[in-house]
Amino acid sequence: MGISRENLIKLRSTFPPGTRVKLLHMDDPYTKIPEGTLGTVRHVDDIGTIHVSWDGYCCLGVVYGEDACQVIPSGSND
Repeated sequence: MGISRENLIKLRSTFPPGTRVKLLHMDDPYTKIPEGTLGTVRHVDDIGTIHVSWDGYCCLGVVYGEDACQVIPSGSND
């Protein structure tokens, strides 16, 4: 599944580097990163994958159209 230029621009503005996120779902049977894990966005690549450094885990991408994460508002304890 591809991503339109408009959606890529929106994704990059929603998830700029340094943004804190929470993993909602990852459709990868081999990952050990549990839902609810927090992380920090490193970058969004040209196909819309959000590359995240997950707290206590490795850096792993959130795949556009397959996986899901949400922005953690500044000052939130979530």
